[in-house]
Amino acid sequence: MDNLLRIAVQKSGRLSEDSLDLIKSCGISWPKNKSRLVARSYNFPLELLFLRDDDIPQYVSDGVADVGIVGENEIAENEQEVEMVEHLGFSKCRLSIAVPKEMDFGNIHHLDGMSIATSYPNILKNYLSENTINADVHEISGSVEIAPGIGLAGAICDIVSSGSTLLSNGLKEVAKVMDSEAVLIANPGLSAEKQALLDQLSFRIRSVKRAGQYKYVLMNVPNASINSVTRLIPGMKSPTVLPLGIEGWSSLHSVVKEKEFWGVIDELRQIGAEGILVIPIEKMIL
Repeated sequence: MDNLLRIAVQKSGRLSEDSLDLIKSCGISWPKNKSRLVARSYNFPLELLFLRDDDIPQYVSDGVADVGIVGENEIAENEQEVEMVEHLGFSKCRLSIAVPKEMDFGNIHHLDGMSIATSYPNILKNYLSENTINADVHEISGSVEIAPGIGLAGAICDIVSSGSTLLSNGLKEVAKVMDSEAVLIANPGLSAEKQALLDQLSFRIRSVKRAGQYKYVLMNVPNASINSVTRLIPGMKSPTVLPLGIEGWSSLHSVVKEKEFWGVIDELRQIGAEGILVIPIEKMIL
C-alpha cells in the first residue's frame, strides 16, 4: 500500500520503549494492545510491526516493512541491504570482547587460538579477520557471559552498556569491536509516495531530537547587560527582549544547548542576570 508507511520496531525491551516514545513524541498515536503484532496509527499514515530486533533488518530489506528502528549492531550482523536514514541517539552501547578478570591480557593478539562465544558471529569474524587474529568463533544465543565460567569458551563478544553484567560474571572488557545506537533504516527501493511519508516522519524525528539538545531560558537582565547576554547565548537568531515593569530591566528569552548551559550560567550571573528559568523544549522546527 503506497499510502501507508510500515515501520518495524522491537516487540519488547529497552529499544522498544525508546522507539515507541520517539514515535509518540512525533505526535503519532495508535491503539495500545500488547498482544497485537500490528497496529495502525489514528493520525498519520503509519502501521507499526512489532518484531524481534534481529529480524528487523531482513524485514526492511525484503520490503515487508518500509522502515525500521534497530541497533547498528543488528544491521552489521545481518548484512542486509538497507539504507541508513537517521541516527537516533538512544540505546547506545558497544560490542566488546571480554575475558575472565584474572586473565593476564596484554593485547588483542592474546585471542589467537582461543574460543570466543558470541551471538554476533559475522561481526566478530570480520573483526578478527581485520586484525589478523586466528580464533574459534562459537555461536550461541542468550547468556553469552556465562560461557567462560562453564568452560564453553575462553572469551566472549557481547553487547556492553554499563559493564555491570560483565563484572557480576567475573569478566573484564579488553577490546571494543564497534559502537552502536538505535538508527532509522529504510528499504532502498521505496516508492515516491512512501519516500514522501518517510520524509515527513524524518522531519518530525529531527525536530524532536533537536529539541532534546536545547533548553529554553528566561531571565531578568539589566538593560546595560543585554548585549553581553546576547553574546553568550545568541539563541536561534536573536533573543527575545521584553521590558519589565521595573525601569532599566528587561526579560530576555533565548535557547541554549544543554551541554553548554552550565558553562555560561556563572557568566550570566556575573553580568547581572537574575531569576533564571530553564525549560525543556518539546519540539524545535528550523
